[in-house]
Order: sequence, then structure tokens, then C-alpha cells
Amino acid sequence: MNVIRTELPEVLIIEPKFFGDDRGFFVESYQFPRYVEYGITRPFVQDNMSRSRYGVLRGLHLQNPLSQGKLVAVLRGKVLDVAVDIRVGSPNFGRHVAVELSEENRQQLWVPRGFAHGFLVLSETADFFYKCDDFYSPKNEVSIRWDDPTIGIDWGIEKPSLSAKDAEAPLLADSRNLPVYGQI
Repeated sequence: MNVIRTELPEVLIIEPKFFGDDRGFFVESYQFPRYVEYGITRPFVQDNMSRSRYGVLRGLHLQNPLSQGKLVAVLRGKVLDVAVDIRVGSPNFGRHVAVELSEENRQQLWVPRGFAHGFLVLSETADFFYKCDDFYSPKNEVSIRWDDPTIGIDWGIEKPSLSAKDAEAPLLADSRNLPVYGQI
């Protein structure tokens, strides 16, 4: 596999090896020892999948204190996937990485603990898959406003389709229960 470091060193773009011919293809999408080499050391305990239509924006979400690291990929379609460092005290606090993930490029994105995550569907529909290194905990959920001007994500859309929770999420400056750099 090929691993690409992003502007936020903890966030990784991963390109699994792809083997294809006229019959179809094979991809080894995850193998623990290979990912450990790049600092992804916790075992995954939960897999999730969502299907969304064009213009749906999900995020920005994380959990604290029961943080989750997420290994995300698109099985069908195309999304703009975003990770935001919201660890209080981090030298990269408030900075983000945006990556296009698609069934064509077969890339994965590693979103570490302490980073808010969200994605916007760019295709007619998208099947989005992610592995989590801790269980979902609604009482520990934190949401950050998708269009927070201090974060400055260029989603390329003015009026995405949002859940009520995402539409009412606070700005980063008004958020509570944020993770602390070095304590995750």
C-alpha cells in the first residue's frame, strides 16, 4: 500500500494495492500489521456504512472523551471528505484537510482521535464505509458547524442537505467538551 502524509501529519491518505483485470478486481482493504507501521495501532471494533444522495453533508462530528479513530472509504460514488484538528492546544488547532474519496481512486483516509470528521456527497449517491477504533457513544458526541468561517472549509456548495443536528451545531469557538492535545 502507498501512504501519503497530509498537511496535518496525523491524517493519512492510504492507497491500498489494487489488482484488476477483465474479470473484475481484488483489493486488500485492511491488514492490521501494515497499518500499525503507520501509527494506526488500535484494533477496530465497529464498522459502519451509510448511503447518501448528492448534496448531503454529514458532519462535522467526533466523540469526546470516548474518542474514535476512523478509517474511511467510499465504496460507490464520490465524496469530499474532511478532517479538522480540534484538539485544544494543538499547533494545528482549527486546520483541516479535504480529500476527494471515490470508487475510482479507492483511497482511504485515516481520521485520528481528536479530529472532527465530515463529508459531502459529490455523486448522485455515495456508499460510505468506515472502521472505528471505539464504539459509538451518543452521550459523548460533539458536533461542529460545517461552515464555521474560522475553519474555512471550501465545500463547493452553499446549501447542502443537513440533518437538524448538523444545521444547529455550534461554531468551534462556542463548542464545549473538546479533546485536549496530548491527552488522547
